[in-house]
Amino acid sequence: MLCETSQVMPARRERLPHQKISLKFLADHLQLSPATISLVMNRSKVADSIPQETKDRIFAAAREFNYRPSFVARSLRTQRSFTVGVMVPEVSEGYCTLLLSGIEDYLLQEGYFYFVVSHRHKPDLIDEYPRLLLERCIDGLIAVDTPSPLAELSMPVVKVSGNDVNRGKAVTHIVLDHRRAAHLALDHLASLGHRRIAVIKGQDFSSDTEIRWNAIQEAAREHGLKIPSQNIGQLVGDSASPELGYEVAKKFFARGAAFTALFAFNDVSAIGAIQAIKEKGLRVPEDISVIGFDDIQSAAFQSPGLTTIRQPLRKMGLVAAETLLRRIAGTGKDIPPVIRVEPQLVVRGTTGVCNSPKPSKKKTRR
Repeated sequence: MLCETSQVMPARRERLPHQKISLKFLADHLQLSPATISLVMNRSKVADSIPQETKDRIFAAAREFNYRPSFVARSLRTQRSFTVGVMVPEVSEGYCTLLLSGIEDYLLQEGYFYFVVSHRHKPDLIDEYPRLLLERCIDGLIAVDTPSPLAELSMPVVKVSGNDVNRGKAVTHIVLDHRRAAHLALDHLASLGHRRIAVIKGQDFSSDTEIRWNAIQEAAREHGLKIPSQNIGQLVGDSASPELGYEVAKKFFARGAAFTALFAFNDVSAIGAIQAIKEKGLRVPEDISVIGFDDIQSAAFQSPGLTTIRQPLRKMGLVAAETLLRRIAGTGKDIPPVIRVEPQLVVRGTTGVCNSPKPSKKKTRR
Protein backbone atom coordinates (compact mmCIF):
# COMPACT_ATOMS: atom_id res chain seq x y z
CA MET A 1 0.00 0.00 0.00
CA LEU A 2 1.30 3.45 -0.83
CA CYS A 3 1.73 5.84 2.07
CA GLU A 4 0.13 9.30 2.24
CA THR A 5 2.56 12.13 1.40
CA SER A 6 1.90 13.70 4.81
CA GLN A 7 3.13 10.54 6.49
CA VAL A 8 6.62 10.78 4.97
CA MET A 9 7.11 14.56 5.09
CA PRO A 10 8.00 16.31 8.36
CA ALA A 11 5.01 17.91 10.02
CA ARG A 12 4.66 21.67 9.99
CA ARG A 13 5.60 23.15 13.31
CA GLU A 14 3.08 25.19 15.23
CA ARG A 15 4.03 28.08 17.46
CA LEU A 16 3.83 27.48 21.19
CA PRO A 17 2.61 30.27 23.51
CA HIS A 18 5.38 32.81 24.27
CA GLN A 19 7.79 30.94 21.97
CA LYS A 20 10.46 33.14 20.39
CA ILE A 21 10.38 32.69 16.64
CA SER A 22 13.73 31.58 15.25
CA LEU A 23 15.02 30.99 11.75
CA LYS A 24 14.95 27.24 12.41
CA PHE A 25 11.29 27.38 13.52
CA LEU A 26 10.30 29.23 10.33
CA ALA A 27 12.30 26.76 8.21
CA ASP A 28 10.60 23.76 9.85
CA HIS A 29 7.19 25.40 9.51
CA LEU A 30 7.68 26.04 5.77
CA GLN A 31 9.63 22.84 5.16
CA LEU A 32 12.42 24.85 3.61
CA SER A 33 16.10 25.12 4.46
CA PRO A 34 17.21 27.90 6.85
CA ALA A 35 19.63 29.07 4.12
CA THR A 36 16.78 29.63 1.64
CA ILE A 37 14.80 31.69 4.16
CA SER A 38 17.88 33.70 5.12
CA LEU A 39 18.66 34.54 1.49
CA VAL A 40 15.10 35.69 0.83
CA MET A 41 14.67 37.68 4.06
CA ASN A 42 18.01 39.43 3.55
CA ARG A 43 17.21 40.14 -0.12
CA SER A 44 20.42 38.52 -1.29
CA LYS A 45 21.26 38.57 -4.99
CA VAL A 46 21.38 34.77 -4.89
CA ALA A 47 17.66 34.83 -4.01
CA ASP A 48 16.88 35.96 -7.57
CA SER A 49 16.93 32.29 -8.60
CA ILE A 50 14.32 31.31 -5.98
CA PRO A 51 10.75 31.03 -7.37
CA GLN A 52 8.53 34.01 -6.57
CA GLU A 53 5.89 31.68 -5.11
CA THR A 54 8.43 30.46 -2.54
CA LYS A 55 9.44 34.02 -1.69
CA ASP A 56 5.78 34.97 -1.18
CA ARG A 57 5.30 32.00 1.19
CA ILE A 58 8.34 33.03 3.22
CA PHE A 59 7.27 36.66 3.59
CA ALA A 60 3.70 35.62 4.43
CA ALA A 61 4.93 33.28 7.18
CA ALA A 62 7.30 35.95 8.50
CA ARG A 63 4.35 38.35 8.79
CA GLU A 64 2.17 35.69 10.40
CA PHE A 65 4.72 34.90 13.12
CA ASN A 66 6.17 38.42 13.30
CA TYR A 67 9.63 37.09 12.45
CA ARG A 68 12.50 39.49 11.90
CA PRO A 69 16.03 38.51 10.82
CA SER A 70 18.70 39.20 13.41
CA PHE A 71 20.21 42.48 12.28
CA VAL A 72 22.94 42.27 14.92
CA ALA A 73 23.97 38.80 13.79
CA ARG A 74 24.03 39.86 10.16
CA SER A 75 26.14 42.93 10.97
CA LEU A 76 28.61 40.93 13.09
CA ARG A 77 28.91 38.30 10.39
CA THR A 78 29.55 40.78 7.55
CA GLN A 79 31.15 43.65 9.51
CA ARG A 80 28.66 46.07 7.95
CA SER A 81 25.77 48.16 9.26
CA PHE A 82 23.79 47.88 5.98
CA THR A 83 23.10 51.60 6.33
CA VAL A 84 24.27 54.45 4.10
CA GLY A 85 24.03 58.22 4.32
CA VAL A 86 22.61 60.52 1.64
CA MET A 87 23.39 64.25 1.68
CA VAL A 88 21.22 66.56 -0.46
CA PRO A 89 20.83 70.36 -0.66
CA GLU A 90 17.09 70.21 0.03
CA VAL A 91 14.10 67.90 -0.33
CA SER A 92 11.38 69.27 -2.60
CA GLU A 93 9.85 68.67 -6.01
CA GLY A 94 12.37 68.43 -8.78
CA TYR A 95 16.01 67.46 -9.01
CA CYS A 96 16.65 65.92 -5.59
CA THR A 97 13.29 64.13 -5.35
CA LEU A 98 13.84 62.20 -8.57
CA LEU A 99 17.42 61.34 -7.62
CA LEU A 100 16.27 60.10 -4.22
CA SER A 101 13.62 57.88 -5.82
CA GLY A 102 16.32 56.07 -7.80
CA ILE A 103 18.60 55.79 -4.76
CA GLU A 104 15.76 54.52 -2.58
CA ASP A 105 14.59 51.90 -5.10
CA TYR A 106 18.02 50.32 -5.33
CA LEU A 107 18.79 50.42 -1.59
CA LEU A 108 15.43 48.85 -0.69
CA GLN A 109 16.01 46.12 -3.26
CA GLU A 110 19.38 45.35 -1.67
CA GLY A 111 18.08 45.43 1.91
CA TYR A 112 19.86 48.66 2.90
CA PHE A 113 18.59 51.34 5.27
CA TYR A 114 19.57 54.98 4.75
CA PHE A 115 19.66 58.37 6.44
CA VAL A 116 18.86 61.51 4.41
CA VAL A 117 20.12 64.92 5.54
CA SER A 118 19.64 68.26 3.74
CA HIS A 119 22.38 70.84 4.19
CA ARG A 120 20.81 73.84 2.41
CA HIS A 121 24.33 74.63 1.13
CA LYS A 122 25.34 75.83 4.59
CA PRO A 123 29.10 75.27 5.05
CA ASP A 124 28.78 74.29 8.71
CA LEU A 125 26.25 71.57 7.91
CA ILE A 126 28.27 70.31 4.94
CA ASP A 127 31.24 69.88 7.25
CA GLU A 128 29.28 68.47 10.20
CA TYR A 129 26.90 65.98 8.59
CA PRO A 130 29.52 63.46 7.37
CA ARG A 131 30.89 63.19 10.91
CA LEU A 132 27.42 62.75 12.40
CA LEU A 133 26.59 60.08 9.84
CA LEU A 134 29.87 58.28 10.53
CA GLU A 135 28.96 58.20 14.23
CA ARG A 136 25.83 56.30 13.19
CA CYS A 137 28.03 53.65 11.58
CA ILE A 138 27.09 54.16 7.94
CA ASP A 139 28.93 51.96 5.42
CA GLY A 140 29.19 54.69 2.77
CA LEU A 141 27.91 58.08 1.62
CA ILE A 142 26.10 59.50 -1.43
CA ALA A 143 26.54 63.29 -1.70
CA VAL A 144 24.24 65.16 -4.10
CA ASP A 145 25.24 68.66 -5.28
CA THR A 146 27.55 68.98 -2.30
CA PRO A 147 30.59 71.21 -2.97
CA SER A 148 33.06 69.44 -0.73
CA PRO A 149 35.89 67.04 -1.65
CA LEU A 150 34.82 64.39 0.92
CA ALA A 151 37.92 62.44 -0.12
CA GLU A 152 39.29 62.33 3.42
CA LEU A 153 36.38 60.27 4.75
CA SER A 154 37.33 56.74 5.75
CA MET A 155 34.52 55.12 3.74
CA PRO A 156 33.34 54.79 0.13
CA VAL A 157 31.82 58.00 -1.28
CA VAL A 158 29.80 58.62 -4.45
CA LYS A 159 29.07 62.18 -5.56
CA VAL A 160 26.25 63.15 -7.90
CA SER A 161 26.64 66.43 -9.81
CA GLY A 162 29.35 69.04 -9.54
CA ASN A 163 32.50 70.14 -11.30
CA ASP A 164 34.99 69.57 -8.47
CA VAL A 165 35.90 66.19 -9.92
CA ASN A 166 38.66 64.47 -8.01
CA ARG A 167 40.14 61.93 -10.37
CA GLY A 168 41.61 59.87 -7.55
CA LYS A 169 40.07 56.61 -6.37
CA ALA A 170 38.66 57.98 -3.12
CA VAL A 171 35.43 59.34 -4.64
CA THR A 172 33.31 58.21 -7.60
CA HIS A 173 31.51 60.98 -9.51
CA ILE A 174 28.20 60.65 -11.38
CA VAL A 175 27.99 63.69 -13.69
CA LEU A 176 25.89 64.91 -16.60
CA ASP A 177 27.47 65.82 -19.93
CA HIS A 178 26.71 69.55 -19.64
CA ARG A 179 28.46 70.35 -22.92
CA ARG A 180 26.08 68.04 -24.75
CA ALA A 181 23.11 69.49 -22.83
CA ALA A 182 23.96 73.07 -23.81
CA HIS A 183 24.35 72.12 -27.47
CA LEU A 184 21.02 70.29 -27.50
CA ALA A 185 19.23 73.39 -26.18
CA LEU A 186 20.92 75.98 -28.40
CA ASP A 187 20.84 73.74 -31.48
CA HIS A 188 17.07 73.46 -30.99
CA LEU A 189 16.54 77.19 -30.54
CA ALA A 190 18.80 78.07 -33.47
CA SER A 191 16.94 75.61 -35.71
CA LEU A 192 13.74 77.52 -34.89
CA GLY A 193 15.35 80.81 -35.95
CA HIS A 194 16.08 82.27 -32.52
CA ARG A 195 19.09 84.59 -32.36
CA ARG A 196 18.30 86.69 -29.30
CA ILE A 197 18.46 84.37 -26.32
CA ALA A 198 18.26 85.04 -22.57
CA VAL A 199 19.76 82.71 -19.97
CA ILE A 200 18.88 82.17 -16.31
CA LYS A 201 21.94 80.87 -14.46
CA GLY A 202 21.81 78.81 -11.28
CA GLN A 203 22.66 80.02 -7.79
CA ASP A 204 26.28 80.67 -6.90
CA PHE A 205 26.28 77.73 -4.50
CA SER A 206 25.06 75.12 -7.00
CA SER A 207 27.74 72.72 -8.21
CA ASP A 208 26.34 72.80 -11.77
CA THR A 209 26.08 76.57 -12.27
CA GLU A 210 29.58 77.37 -13.53
CA ILE A 211 30.12 74.27 -15.65
CA ARG A 212 26.73 74.63 -17.34
CA TRP A 213 27.17 78.37 -17.99
CA ASN A 214 30.58 77.73 -19.58
CA ALA A 215 29.00 75.05 -21.77
CA ILE A 216 26.22 77.44 -22.86
CA GLN A 217 28.75 80.12 -23.80
CA GLU A 218 30.72 77.61 -25.86
CA ALA A 219 27.60 76.43 -27.70
CA ALA A 220 26.54 80.04 -28.33
CA ARG A 221 29.92 80.87 -29.87
CA GLU A 222 29.68 77.89 -32.20
CA HIS A 223 26.32 79.23 -33.43
CA GLY A 224 27.69 82.75 -33.76
CA LEU A 225 25.32 83.94 -31.03
CA LYS A 226 26.09 86.71 -28.57
CA ILE A 227 24.32 86.75 -25.21
CA PRO A 228 24.44 90.36 -23.99
CA SER A 229 24.76 91.06 -20.27
CA GLN A 230 21.20 92.40 -20.04
CA ASN A 231 20.00 88.95 -21.22
CA ILE A 232 21.81 87.12 -18.40
CA GLY A 233 20.12 86.64 -15.04
CA GLN A 234 20.87 84.51 -11.98
CA LEU A 235 18.75 82.75 -9.40
CA VAL A 236 19.15 84.14 -5.90
CA GLY A 237 18.10 82.32 -2.73
CA ASP A 238 17.96 78.71 -1.57
CA SER A 239 14.24 78.23 -2.14
CA ALA A 240 13.19 75.59 -4.68
CA SER A 241 10.25 77.76 -5.73
CA PRO A 242 9.18 79.03 -9.19
CA GLU A 243 9.26 82.50 -7.63
CA LEU A 244 13.03 82.70 -8.15
CA GLY A 245 12.68 82.32 -11.93
CA TYR A 246 9.67 84.65 -11.88
CA GLU A 247 11.76 87.41 -10.27
CA VAL A 248 14.63 87.00 -12.76
CA ALA A 249 12.26 87.24 -15.74
CA LYS A 250 10.66 90.38 -14.28
CA LYS A 251 14.13 91.95 -14.02
CA PHE A 252 14.74 91.12 -17.69
CA PHE A 253 11.66 93.10 -18.68
CA ALA A 254 12.39 95.94 -16.25
CA ARG A 255 15.78 96.61 -17.87
CA GLY A 256 14.45 96.26 -21.40
CA ALA A 257 16.15 93.01 -22.35
CA ALA A 258 15.26 91.95 -25.89
CA PHE A 259 14.98 88.20 -26.46
CA THR A 260 12.80 85.70 -28.29
CA ALA A 261 13.91 82.62 -26.34
CA LEU A 262 14.81 81.84 -22.73
CA PHE A 263 16.98 78.98 -21.45
CA ALA A 264 16.41 78.45 -17.70
CA PHE A 265 18.70 76.70 -15.21
CA ASN A 266 15.98 74.25 -14.19
CA ASP A 267 12.32 73.46 -14.82
CA VAL A 268 11.14 75.11 -11.62
CA SER A 269 12.68 78.48 -12.58
CA ALA A 270 11.37 78.08 -16.15
CA ILE A 271 7.83 77.68 -14.81
CA GLY A 272 8.22 80.88 -12.78
CA ALA A 273 9.64 82.75 -15.79
CA ILE A 274 6.69 81.69 -17.95
CA GLN A 275 4.32 83.25 -15.42
CA ALA A 276 6.21 86.56 -15.64
CA ILE A 277 6.13 86.39 -19.46
CA LYS A 278 2.36 85.90 -19.43
CA GLU A 279 1.87 88.76 -16.97
CA LYS A 280 3.78 90.95 -19.42
CA GLY A 281 1.08 90.18 -21.98
CA LEU A 282 3.31 87.94 -24.08
CA ARG A 283 2.60 84.43 -25.31
CA VAL A 284 4.62 81.24 -24.96
CA PRO A 285 5.88 80.13 -27.45
CA GLU A 286 4.44 82.57 -30.03
CA ASP A 287 6.34 85.57 -28.60
CA ILE A 288 8.97 83.91 -26.39
CA SER A 289 10.12 80.29 -26.41
CA VAL A 290 11.23 78.72 -23.11
CA ILE A 291 13.46 75.72 -22.38
CA GLY A 292 13.87 74.27 -18.89
CA PHE A 293 16.30 71.73 -17.48
CA ASP A 294 15.83 68.42 -15.56
CA ASP A 295 12.40 67.23 -16.83
CA ILE A 296 10.70 67.07 -13.45
CA GLN A 297 7.46 65.11 -13.20
CA SER A 298 5.21 68.16 -13.55
CA ALA A 299 7.02 69.53 -16.64
CA ALA A 300 4.84 67.54 -19.06
CA PHE A 301 1.66 68.76 -17.33
CA GLN A 302 2.25 72.51 -17.62
CA SER A 303 0.12 74.49 -20.05
CA PRO A 304 1.71 74.33 -22.53
CA GLY A 305 3.97 71.37 -21.72
CA LEU A 306 7.51 72.47 -20.95
CA THR A 307 10.29 71.83 -23.46
CA THR A 308 13.32 70.80 -21.43
CA ILE A 309 16.69 69.11 -21.28
CA ARG A 310 16.09 65.84 -19.49
CA GLN A 311 18.60 64.66 -16.94
CA PRO A 312 18.07 60.93 -16.31
CA LEU A 313 17.77 61.72 -12.60
CA ARG A 314 16.21 58.48 -11.42
CA LYS A 315 18.81 56.52 -13.38
CA MET A 316 21.57 58.66 -11.86
CA GLY A 317 20.23 57.80 -8.41
CA LEU A 318 20.17 54.08 -9.24
CA VAL A 319 23.71 54.21 -10.62
CA ALA A 320 24.93 56.11 -7.55
CA ALA A 321 23.42 53.58 -5.15
CA GLU A 322 24.63 50.57 -7.15
CA THR A 323 28.13 52.04 -7.41
CA LEU A 324 28.29 52.76 -3.69
CA LEU A 325 27.20 49.25 -2.69
CA ARG A 326 29.72 47.71 -5.07
CA ARG A 327 32.46 49.77 -3.49
CA ILE A 328 31.27 48.81 0.00
CA ALA A 329 31.33 45.13 -0.98
CA GLY A 330 34.83 45.49 -2.45
CA THR A 331 33.67 44.56 -5.97
CA GLY A 332 34.09 47.99 -7.54
CA LYS A 333 37.71 47.87 -8.65
CA ASP A 334 36.68 48.32 -12.28
CA ILE A 335 34.47 51.36 -11.56
CA PRO A 336 35.86 54.49 -13.30
CA PRO A 337 36.37 57.61 -11.15
CA VAL A 338 33.91 59.54 -13.33
CA ILE A 339 30.67 58.11 -14.74
CA ARG A 340 29.04 60.42 -17.31
CA VAL A 341 25.38 60.23 -18.25
CA GLU A 342 23.78 61.67 -21.37
CA PRO A 343 21.06 64.35 -21.48
CA GLN A 344 18.10 64.30 -23.86
CA LEU A 345 16.11 67.10 -25.50
CA VAL A 346 12.37 66.75 -24.81
CA VAL A 347 10.35 69.00 -27.12
CA ARG A 348 6.90 70.01 -25.90
CA GLY A 349 4.81 73.13 -26.28
CA THR A 350 6.93 75.99 -24.93
CA THR A 351 9.25 76.30 -27.94
CA GLY A 352 8.27 77.33 -31.45
CA VAL A 353 9.44 79.12 -34.57
CA CYS A 354 10.77 82.61 -33.97
CA ASN A 355 8.10 85.08 -35.08
CA SER A 356 9.93 88.32 -34.35
CA PRO A 357 9.99 90.67 -37.35
CA LYS A 358 13.29 90.87 -39.16
CA PRO A 359 14.77 94.35 -39.47
CA SER A 360 13.70 95.94 -42.76
CA LYS A 361 16.31 97.05 -45.26
CA LYS A 362 16.52 100.78 -45.90
CA LYS A 363 15.42 101.80 -49.38
CA THR A 364 18.07 103.63 -51.39
CA ARG A 365 17.13 106.68 -53.39
CA ARG A 366 17.51 106.54 -57.12
